Amino acid sequence: MPFTNNVMIVRHKLLTELVKLWKNDELVDRIDRLPIQLSPRRSKHEGRCCVHKERAVWRYKSLPLLGMTMEDETDELTPLSEFAFRAMKRAGSGAPREDILTVIDEACSSCVQINYEITNLCRGCIARHCMTNCPKKAVHLKKNGQAFIDHDACISCGICHDSCPYHAIVYIPVPCEESCPVKAISKDERGVEHIDESKCIYCGKCLNACPFGAIMEVSQVFDVLYRIRSKKKLVAIVAPAILGQFKAEKDQVYGALREMGFADVIEVAQGAMETVEREGHELLERLEEGQPFMTTSCCPSYKEMVKKHAPDMAKYVSDTRSPMYYAARLAKQQHPDADVVFIGPCVAKRKEAQSDEAVDFVLTFEEISSVIDGLGIDMGTTTPYSMAVQSVREAHAFGELGGVTGAVKAYLKEKAESLQAIQVSNLTKKNIAMLRAYGKSGKAPAKFIEVMACEGGCITGPCVHNELKAGKRQFDKELGKETKTYDDMD
Repeated sequence: MPFTNNVMIVRHKLLTELVKLWKNDELVDRIDRLPIQLSPRRSKHEGRCCVHKERAVWRYKSLPLLGMTMEDETDELTPLSEFAFRAMKRAGSGAPREDILTVIDEACSSCVQINYEITNLCRGCIARHCMTNCPKKAVHLKKNGQAFIDHDACISCGICHDSCPYHAIVYIPVPCEESCPVKAISKDERGVEHIDESKCIYCGKCLNACPFGAIMEVSQVFDVLYRIRSKKKLVAIVAPAILGQFKAEKDQVYGALREMGFADVIEVAQGAMETVEREGHELLERLEEGQPFMTTSCCPSYKEMVKKHAPDMAKYVSDTRSPMYYAARLAKQQHPDADVVFIGPCVAKRKEAQSDEAVDFVLTFEEISSVIDGLGIDMGTTTPYSMAVQSVREAHAFGELGGVTGAVKAYLKEKAESLQAIQVSNLTKKNIAMLRAYGKSGKAPAKFIEVMACEGGCITGPCVHNELKAGKRQFDKELGKETKTYDDMD
């Protein structure tokens, strides 16, 4: 089970245990004992002050996995069993929560409050640039002449850091704030991180950047499990990045989804073929009309970024919908009485699904892994489930960087021979500034720009199951097994 850090292992373990309780019909009856079972008396917990703190974190991390946020707790004496009961009641009402991310305040307590600190490299110089330039007079001197910062007065402006000739003042980042490319995360008056929804693009970078696992998705797992137990017909539409997630043939993975309770499984690669066809023709039409360039539109995080932070780029974004959009309509067409569940590596898909009436729920690869383990399903022994429709290899390649570009070029064939294309992967502060400049100037270094929020494409998304490098190797290996291509469709 290759995870990238202990935070992900803990997240997986907790959700697995919750699913086990659900499987045995004991979720409400036994959930109150779960934090004690996970952290028994006299157990050691490095990084926490005591076992009681660890139990509190287990408790609060259970809330988003049940589909709730920290705002749902209005009384600290409310037991977990009450929240589990409310979760099942909400699941029966039909609609999941619209909240996407939440911050666990009990876990968000160890990062620095002030970003600057003076080290023992300070030579106690006479110039005292740090002291004389501080706008809040927060820098003082010790008896030995070395400087120190009064953190109660400091506002983290960084002037002292920039002015020290010895580089004795260090900048200490807060990982989640540092990872956010749009400055959507900041501390509130209690020193707890807060996510500004008006800025957030749901890229999920903060999710795994937090070393304490304090930022979590608001899960829809138990909404889906409730429907499985209620015998509601469910159809899974699975993102192309699935090829790099599990140590099993994809047909066995689909068989495991069937064993979970899904009536059918449809590859989102089928929807990707529709995206390729529409986007390819749209690109040619726009270029013929004189538009200087066009960007892809399948990454929901990128579209959120354009909407909230780069409105000048909007006219250059393709109007073609995402593969999820078209795959969901295929699912509704074949199973009009079913709920459609998108399964992928992405946080932002939950935001996209809120405006798509054909997608009822969104689960991540990470969540699916926990559910499969919690239900005791062995992929090695599941009955393989093969697709009735075989998608082209280029559509499956949507899961990695360059996949959209390659698919559009393969579909357009000779019409795309001279097409200049570039990929902008990883929505960092620098890349966002670059895209904003393209939008404002109307000039770009290529006619077709593929934009992905994640560095290697969807296979490096924030909610993948496999370790990133291993996932890349496996994805390429499994992609090579897809034999049908656009060359076969002449």
